[in-house]
Amino acid sequence: MRNLALHWQILIGMVAGTLLGIGLNLFFGTREVSVTQALPAGIVSAHVIDSSARTEIRYVKSSGDEVLRVLDPLSRQNDEARSVEALKSLDSVAYEIYQAHGVSLAKRVGLWCKRIGGLFLRMLQMVAVPLIVTSLTTGILGLGGSEGVGRMFRRTLIYYLTTSLLAICTGLLMVNLIRPGLGAGAPPAGVAGGDSHASSLGDVLFSQLEALIPSNPLGALVAPDFLSIIAFTIAFSLFTIRIGGTVLEHVRTAAQVGFQVMMAMTTAIIHLAPIGVFFLIAYVTATQGASVFQALAWYVIAVALGLCIHACITLPLIVKFFARRSPIEFAKAMSPALLTAFSSASSNGTLPLTMSSVETRAGISNRTGSFVLPLGATINMDGTALYEAVAVLFIAQMHHGQNLPLSQQIIVAFTALLASVGAAGIPHAGLVMMVIILQAVNLPVELQGVILAVDRVLDMARTAVNVWSDACGCAVVESLENRTTSDSAAMAGATN
Repeated sequence: MRNLALHWQILIGMVAGTLLGIGLNLFFGTREVSVTQALPAGIVSAHVIDSSARTEIRYVKSSGDEVLRVLDPLSRQNDEARSVEALKSLDSVAYEIYQAHGVSLAKRVGLWCKRIGGLFLRMLQMVAVPLIVTSLTTGILGLGGSEGVGRMFRRTLIYYLTTSLLAICTGLLMVNLIRPGLGAGAPPAGVAGGDSHASSLGDVLFSQLEALIPSNPLGALVAPDFLSIIAFTIAFSLFTIRIGGTVLEHVRTAAQVGFQVMMAMTTAIIHLAPIGVFFLIAYVTATQGASVFQALAWYVIAVALGLCIHACITLPLIVKFFARRSPIEFAKAMSPALLTAFSSASSNGTLPLTMSSVETRAGISNRTGSFVLPLGATINMDGTALYEAVAVLFIAQMHHGQNLPLSQQIIVAFTALLASVGAAGIPHAGLVMMVIILQAVNLPVELQGVILAVDRVLDMARTAVNVWSDACGCAVVESLENRTTSDSAAMAGATN
């Protein structure tokens, strides 16, 4: 195993975890039990039938009254829970009975896999902030001043906005061709659930502007708030360059030493990636049943095709013609980060691995990777923007029984583009983004509950696309920066 390349080790871990999870789900995914002891006060008996598709908790009170509670991610009834958290809010007694006696072996093992895999993610999160600070400081000091920072920022921002818009257009094309919300298997439009609260688009965008000016930089490090960390680190580095002299040398030396230490820690943690991926993917496959995908099959297909086209055609063409690199070789170099992003569904958690892969495997300079990647993990969400556009049009098709007109689809595209930048630093950014877009085209916000049953698996796919887009952005910006440097050197030589 040690002799294999890292990406092969991670792939083996992913396949093994998938097989374990599927096996658990098939053979130990259903549990039926009757209980008369160790029940909550006032309950004389209980009967639980648990599966990955549907769970029923039936209990009898001491008064003789019988209560039935249902846990079903695709439920059409407002008095039924669509998640374990919803069951706890709906009926704490049923929740207590279910947790103590009814959870299937597959789910119990899956949750333990999640906790063990979470240790790997915690280690990556542990090094993320100090790695960003030291790497970004080193990179900015190497750019030589505000002119180099401004140029790289403009190119990075243009790339991110362009690819996000291309992703949204791809998603709209897929949902118009497939029309998943008009299929016979689509759920009814009356399903409730999800988060119905969100700020306006203007409030969300302004909150990101506020994040650029952290009231407490140390608090931003603790939170962590990546946008605040990036903004303060850039400002600190620029003023260090402005002071110059021995101050610049001391800060540069400290940043370089810190960066070397953090890279050594990150490299050590990366060796645990195959194990972490094994447990994370085992959790998903052990707890997710096939039935939740059947009712939403065409929707899942529309999202998957859109993500595949953007990741396998659009972005590779950009790498080929703008970065002038082989997309296949570049993807191979980034494969450890991409596989980990898919397994963990966390682009921020994968950031240290992405930075390491870009610099050590793809040969991109620290000054580019340290600037482009943290910014991309904060504001660039190609996969999420595509997903949101497909989801909103899918909901609209179910709600209206027809496609949205072109004018409304343009509003969806524009709002999704802005929200993909503005909502990036907000907890549960995907749900916030979707509520904003639904409000923009006057759709009931509670209808997002329709798609939450398959959100976890699709989140894995769109996270991998997000990370892939960030990596491609590094290649593009690096190529443009190198060409600018070459042109400047050529002009200087001609002048002399």
